[in-house]
Amino acid sequence: MENNLPSRLKTAHLKSTPDFETDADKLKNYILNAKTLMSYYRCAILEVETKFKVLDEQFSLRHERNPIESIRTRLKSIESITEKMIRKNLPMTIESVESNIYDIAGVRVICSFIDDIYMLAECLSKQDDIKVIAEKDYIIKPKENGYRSLHLIVEIPIFLQQGKRSMKVEVQFRTIAMEFWANIEHRLRYKKNLSDEILESTAKDLKECAETSALLDLKMQQIKATIEKNTEEGIQSF
Repeated sequence: MENNLPSRLKTAHLKSTPDFETDADKLKNYILNAKTLMSYYRCAILEVETKFKVLDEQFSLRHERNPIESIRTRLKSIESITEKMIRKNLPMTIESVESNIYDIAGVRVICSFIDDIYMLAECLSKQDDIKVIAEKDYIIKPKENGYRSLHLIVEIPIFLQQGKRSMKVEVQFRTIAMEFWANIEHRLRYKKNLSDEILESTAKDLKECAETSALLDLKMQQIKATIEKNTEEGIQSF
């Protein structure tokens, strides 16, 4: 029957038919390129993590203590990235992902004291191959819900077989107390079937806990400073 159609209608019919093969090829290429990009981000995470391990080791030799309690890493899934791109109405291309999504690769550094956070952040920022793209200090200026942390977006080179490539990594610095509060708050925040009254009351209680946690950090910082001062005075008098 289609052969009996006028040529003009044939053309219109063909144009209205989706090119499933082309769409499938585009999707296949996107997934393949996305997987390759994820491997680059994994390499960038390793580079940043190694830098902190070296700094921790060096500090341990000089000061006989470790400023880093633990290091945690995470990599967003392709599904999560795709959802974020759609939500932000961004072009679904690898170039767009790299240009617009900065928190795909993440490294979280848990420190003993607040001054360790700023010391490590400064040491990282001063390294020749690190470029700080953005900084948000939620310790000095906490979020409305009480969240505290120092966030950096850094750019770091990774060295591949075909050459050097710069990658972005989000680095979060927290004390042990900040990490504890953030983890508990995150779990409770996603509890379902709670009334507005309970949610409001819980948010208020969590913020009070954040304030208490911050006071604990400050008190521990003061205790450390007192001990270090008296230790130095003891060495000098000796």
